[in-house]
Amino acid sequence: MAFIIGLAVGIIVGALGAGGGILAVPILVYLLHQDPHDAAAASLMIVGVTALVALPGRWRAGDVRVKDGLVFGALSVIGSLLGGLLSRFVSSDVLMSLFAVLLVAVGLVMLRRARLTRKEERLIAAGREDEIVRKATWAAAARDSHGLLLLIVSATLTGFLTGFFGVGGGFAVVPMLVLVMAFGMKQASGTSLLVMVIASVAGLASRLGADIHIDWPVIALFAVGSSLGGVLGGPLTKRVPSSVLTLVFALLLLGVAVATGIQAIPALYADLT
Repeated sequence: MAFIIGLAVGIIVGALGAGGGILAVPILVYLLHQDPHDAAAASLMIVGVTALVALPGRWRAGDVRVKDGLVFGALSVIGSLLGGLLSRFVSSDVLMSLFAVLLVAVGLVMLRRARLTRKEERLIAAGREDEIVRKATWAAAARDSHGLLLLIVSATLTGFLTGFFGVGGGFAVVPMLVLVMAFGMKQASGTSLLVMVIASVAGLASRLGADIHIDWPVIALFAVGSSLGGVLGGPLTKRVPSSVLTLVFALLLLGVAVATGIQAIPALYADLT
């Protein structure tokens, strides 16, 4: 089961540059019955390895902006370390409930982005690229006025969420690269793999010395399947429009949010009452 699930997760990571940790954590907790904090650490290992394996293929395809990815990843390290340290003091039910809430928020933002991307694709098909250029110029001017501050805040926040939830960061990196740095979805998903490797290492470093128990056979099978799936999923980006990738990512986030909330929120309510 761990290998088959890992294979499916890897295909999503390879195609979308995100989603592995989003799926790995709930799977490890609710299907493979691991403690959420243990699952968070294991997820960082799985997603880090999967992203590292999928990265060369996306690099050769020209979907990885190395300089931007290194800068974003480096800025995210401090946030990742702080998030990992803080997560030690949060109960498992609180952790998973907050996880569900966060996924809903990001999923709704990406649904909007999918709609806007689809409009842009229709304008291109109709030969009206000038409208896209005007909008992009206005958006770039708005970003440039606060460019450095926006980059630092978004990267640090992404790192914090990565370290706190132990999900590798792809769920947050892709929206940040798309919405803050104006990446196309394919370049965002490719570059996010590089950021995920950096963020995963930082997130694991923040858990050194914590009382974490890793089920190595299960994690190894999951990681092997996920790595293989990552290689298989990469070529899908060449065949699928960016708007479709964005929509799939958004629906994935919302679906996992609902499934996680159904499990975690009643347990949290029972603990509080």
